[in-house]
Amino acid sequence: MSLDADLLLDRRRLKRRISLWRAAAVLAVAGVVLALTLGDQRAGGLLPGVTGGHVARLNLSGFISDDHKLIEELDRLRLSDAVRAVLVAIDSPGGSVAGGEGLHAALTRMAEAKPVVAVMGGTAASAGYMVALPAQRVFARNATVTGSIGVILQSFDVTGLLAWIGVNAETIASGRFKDQPSPFRPLTEEGRAELARVVHDLHAQFVALVAEGRRMDPARVREIADGRVFTGREALALGLVDALGGEAEARAWLAETRSVPETLPVRDIEIRGLAERTFGAAVGFFTKSIADEWVGVDRVRALWQPSL
Repeated sequence: MSLDADLLLDRRRLKRRISLWRAAAVLAVAGVVLALTLGDQRAGGLLPGVTGGHVARLNLSGFISDDHKLIEELDRLRLSDAVRAVLVAIDSPGGSVAGGEGLHAALTRMAEAKPVVAVMGGTAASAGYMVALPAQRVFARNATVTGSIGVILQSFDVTGLLAWIGVNAETIASGRFKDQPSPFRPLTEEGRAELARVVHDLHAQFVALVAEGRRMDPARVREIADGRVFTGREALALGLVDALGGEAEARAWLAETRSVPETLPVRDIEIRGLAERTFGAAVGFFTKSIADEWVGVDRVRALWQPSL
């Protein structure tokens, strides 16, 4: 093996030792932070000691699911005098019916006690639109994709594939609708009608929420509640949002109409404890330092590194 190859191996060994020391230092700091904060209580969903007046920001991104901890935190913040207003920042394509309904109810309770303003990002559709409805003011960007007022239930049928590979699926159910829908047999007309009944009822509930939240005639809502999406500009014309803008415009509106100064700090609502967040970051760093740099480079690449 040449001198250059020896130098390369020595450099990688040194890099591995440095990575180990870095990871150990991060874990040590995380341990100190945990020891200092283990018995503390979070104030207003924020870090310990944050008790001054502020605007709480609820970040909703990705799939909206039924989050009991978040709902409990919102109900707790509703009683906090430190929270002067709530800003709901939405960037979500939707979620489950129960998830959207739960957050809608929690934010409705919040809006009865404090100013609530919603700001839509790139996407606020379906359940992502539903959670904006309790806000006293809804902002969207021109290019925001919103709407999609509707309910969808999907399944798939693999009976043709199973027959092709010679597999038979057997089902024992307590009633003729218990296995509807099922991937192992085609949907019956009776089953389709029963599932459509459920979807239509859920859709009627969604329409009622939009009509109440946007103060619109239910008949008018039904005309546009066919699953279509709209740009923010279109949504404004239809009455689905109140104004175009972002967080800056939302803060200005809070100051002008709800006497919530723009100088107040904005604090993100965080349902994870400080220790959980700290150790999450430490684990991520440890994984990158050890798995990627040590195992991924020294143990794999060095093994197959050809002699120079």
